[in-house]
Amino acid sequence: MLDETSESQGTINLCSSAPVDLTNEVHQLPCCIKYSGPSAISHYFKPRPAGIEIEGLAVEEAYFRGRKLQGTTVMLPEGFCGYVLGRKVSHKRKASQMSEGNSNCWEPTARFQNITCWNHDSLPSHDDAFLRSFHWLAVSKALHKPVTPEDLESVSITKELE
Repeated sequence: MLDETSESQGTINLCSSAPVDLTNEVHQLPCCIKYSGPSAISHYFKPRPAGIEIEGLAVEEAYFRGRKLQGTTVMLPEGFCGYVLGRKVSHKRKASQMSEGNSNCWEPTARFQNITCWNHDSLPSHDDAFLRSFHWLAVSKALHKPVTPEDLESVSITKELE
């Protein structure tokens, strides 16, 4: 049984003003960085093409804190878009809305259409866990797709032929 006092609700408003486009600038690194704030990343992190292609993936290389990274840039699946969310700041809130449960509103600060995935010790591959996770989007779509009368009829015909 869930403790109702520990539940948190929030909203995400994707209809706000046009966020910054970060396409070709989003990176998934194989490490944890315990810092959240501005930094001169482009001064230190300079990915460049490696000049090779593996499994149809163009390989890039970069160095982060002295360690060589190899990665590839992949488009998000069709119909999907990535967002960077920030907590919505509203100066017109009533005192009753300032409670912890009601202040959990988010809005996009940036969006992106692709992401560069990096590995430490291996070349990028379609077998990488991050890239394989995109397959679940197709499975989810198939599971949640409404069943049409034509779908039911084709299954009935197949059953009758067996």
